[in-house]
Amino acid sequence: MDCFNYPIDVKTLRRKKASIRRTLLEQPNLIEKKIAVLGGSTTNEVVDQLELFLLSYGIKADFYQSEYGKYWEDAMFGSPELDGFEPDIIFIHTNWRNIIDFPQMNMDKTQVDDMLEAEYQRFEGMWQRLSEKFNCPIIQNNFERPNYRLMGNRDVWDYRGRANFVSRLNQKFYEYADGHTGFYINDIDYLAADFGISQWNDAKYWNMYKCINMDAIPYIAQSVAFIIKSIYGRNKKVLALDLDNTLWGGIVGDDGVEGIKIGPEVPQGQVYAEFQQYCKSLKDIGAVLAVDSKNEEANALAGLNHPDGVLRPDDFVDIKANWEPKDRNLEQMASELTLGVDSFVFADDNPAEREIVSAQLPGVAVPAMDGAENYIKVLDHSGYFEVTNLSAEDMKKTDMYHAKAEASKAKAAFADYSEYLKSLDMKASITGFAPIIVQRVSQLTNKSNQFNLTTLRCSEDDIRAMEESDDYICMAGRLVDKFADNGIVTVVAGKIVGDALDISLWLMSCRVLKRGMEDLMMNQLVAEARSKGINKIVGHYYPTPKNAMVQNFFDDYGFSLTDTDEAGNKKWELNVGDYSEKVSYIENEILN
Repeated sequence: MDCFNYPIDVKTLRRKKASIRRTLLEQPNLIEKKIAVLGGSTTNEVVDQLELFLLSYGIKADFYQSEYGKYWEDAMFGSPELDGFEPDIIFIHTNWRNIIDFPQMNMDKTQVDDMLEAEYQRFEGMWQRLSEKFNCPIIQNNFERPNYRLMGNRDVWDYRGRANFVSRLNQKFYEYADGHTGFYINDIDYLAADFGISQWNDAKYWNMYKCINMDAIPYIAQSVAFIIKSIYGRNKKVLALDLDNTLWGGIVGDDGVEGIKIGPEVPQGQVYAEFQQYCKSLKDIGAVLAVDSKNEEANALAGLNHPDGVLRPDDFVDIKANWEPKDRNLEQMASELTLGVDSFVFADDNPAEREIVSAQLPGVAVPAMDGAENYIKVLDHSGYFEVTNLSAEDMKKTDMYHAKAEASKAKAAFADYSEYLKSLDMKASITGFAPIIVQRVSQLTNKSNQFNLTTLRCSEDDIRAMEESDDYICMAGRLVDKFADNGIVTVVAGKIVGDALDISLWLMSCRVLKRGMEDLMMNQLVAEARSKGINKIVGHYYPTPKNAMVQNFFDDYGFSLTDTDEAGNKKWELNVGDYSEKVSYIENEILN
């Protein structure tokens, strides 16, 4: 629905929210989550809008709302309703009016510092109490600027200034977030500035409804939804870019390389250079870039090698510069990268091309790229690549997908697949869930959808709990080949119940599919089970729209199907003594 795209259609979202909700609820295979909203203001409209945005990302939410202004009491003292709700996510919706005390002009610096610490401790105690009780992600608003500056410009730097106090309090929130996994800041300070402080703080809304400007609420809801969909692996992965009038001004095939507008030396060229720099920076947070352009390949490459350009051909995992329909190019890219088309964002200045891709591939995000001066704002405000966790592997995604492409080319040169596998010189290390990889393991559980047998989503605390328990066997596999270090690519965890091992988690990144890593992991899992006196391994498959590729995974390893139901859920069992080890062309270097 267009009303969710930037710029948000606030009027439609507010006036037609009931009909929009009904339509979105008709989507198949929604994942269900319980979200507790603890509010320092009225939250009904926030919840209504948040529900819509989450539904647009395929997440069906059930909500708990605290009574007006009772966020702290609910957190610290609990309530039967909240305790029984058992939330998956807690969102604390506060604003600057929920700060209890502000500095007075007759205070000295020590008194203000004490006041600041007391206010911060009130929040930290709340976060810790909620974390201990519910062990789930917490999203906390920071504070926007107050609606007036008593001292004018001095207010921002004087220790007694309200603006200064809010800024210092926010900084303490950020330091807490930096040191605690599963804790996220919803940046309403930025949202308010972007919306307009005076409009955001329009006093009539607070006096009449105890909330901010009603037209700003969808932006808050969208921002919280960005965080939640990122936690649950609903981010986009690939930004597919047009070239002419998207990455540079003009048409390279007509104007020649020397005639395109890029860089500071030509009018309007700077805006394209800045957009290219923004796109290049996206690689640092794990986004992958590709080209989808109607062009001659030679012209496309010449444009990407322009001396004033920022992006170079090596920055892209795939360059499709041809005269094929762009939706077909996108489908081919998705197949080559073993991704769904719903992992893509398509950025093109041409509305006709956008319309075709949107109609043919509904899962692709197609922002309105109108006016080069707006390109960065449109992509940035759309939250496609929201970061909740950032691992070393994320920052190497382009290299990893390049390596996948090189491996695909190498495969074509071999008639015998086993010889191809040998040629990759693969080495693996299989370890437990060591502290250094906990973040990556958790991230994989929330992002892997295709090769994922149980689709269990785990927080970092969940992963640590498994590793620390004597009742679990935990394995994470790293794969290195002659093209690249692919990082942690597969995760397995099973719970020991008597003389049986019940596999609760088995997933793998599709970029190393059919390399034999799954064989090596199964060999090692069975060996580990034998060493612990386990006689039976139980496996599960829970179907989703994306994981059909592994519905018969256990059958390939000698497991017997023992149960299935109408939803397609399957249970498999293996007698450990009957297992025949699989041939693997991967050298297993380490096992902890």
